[in-house]
Amino acid sequence: MGDLFQPWHILILLIMAAVIIPINVIPYWMIFKKAGFAPALSLLTVIPGVQLIVLYVIAFSDWKSGGNFVQGIPQGASQIQG
Repeated sequence: MGDLFQPWHILILLIMAAVIIPINVIPYWMIFKKAGFAPALSLLTVIPGVQLIVLYVIAFSDWKSGGNFVQGIPQGASQIQG
């Protein structure tokens, strides 16, 4: 039967991490870049618990980019009068 934790288990965990971490980090990287934040902050999402904190900070902070919008209409855009 052998030990419960074999050395090849570490290899399986490393392969799984190599697949799962980029799947998690890449979308956050793009969101941070488009929002005007440092994209490297997305690396914090790898830490359990910190991902939720980072998500709330980004959701409720003022984004540095994205254009000037007033009630969903970009400023300077002509409104359709009916």
